[in-house]
Amino acid sequence: MKFSELIKKDNYDFEYGSLWAYSPHGQSEPEELSKSFMRAVKGDEMINFGGVQTPTSEVVARLVQENLSNLVFRDVFAGKPVLVPLTSTSLKSEGGLWAALNIATALKNRGLGSMVSELLKRSHAIQKAATSTSGNRPTAALQRESQEVQKMLSSEPESIVLVDDVVTSGATMVGSAQLLKAVYPNARIVGFAAIRTVSLSQNFKKIEEPIFDKTRLYPSGKIHRFPD
Repeated sequence: MKFSELIKKDNYDFEYGSLWAYSPHGQSEPEELSKSFMRAVKGDEMINFGGVQTPTSEVVARLVQENLSNLVFRDVFAGKPVLVPLTSTSLKSEGGLWAALNIATALKNRGLGSMVSELLKRSHAIQKAATSTSGNRPTAALQRESQEVQKMLSSEPESIVLVDDVVTSGATMVGSAQLLKAVYPNARIVGFAAIRTVSLSQNFKKIEEPIFDKTRLYPSGKIHRFPD
């Protein structure tokens, strides 16, 4: 499948689920706490869970596995999908932390995926969405064009879940999904992030807010993640 066949005149919708939420700009006590959660996710820090110091990636996987039947995004993990960690915007360094890979591995160990496959590789570094202004964030096209599929699965999977630590605009997920869809046109590709950004402080409700929604890519290249 060619990219020209993926990029239609219509909107391109990509479905994703996330477990937690954080507010980058709010200053209330819950919002400040949510920033600590975000940092713990990105750094895969050890946190107190049930009285035991546990890596954040394992906490995420355990919460998903133990509560799956009641989670709105439960169908994301239906059928034991292939779990593909999303790449950082910077180039991978040997032995460096890859939070998305840790989360994907923890999910697989909890029986939520058939395997973890590092299908994607960043070919050149780009600016981080989290440190960009809203009008200057990397586009889905740039996310797609700055990556490559570095290996092939032995057969086309029925389902692929793109796993990320933090989802901001959703452009990384969408660009990565388009890249993999060109290689695996018949696979269902959806996303999962441990925590999502709530751009406007007034829209933040609480940290524990599982959602299942979509990121929409418009023909113009503009992208919008629901809920924002």
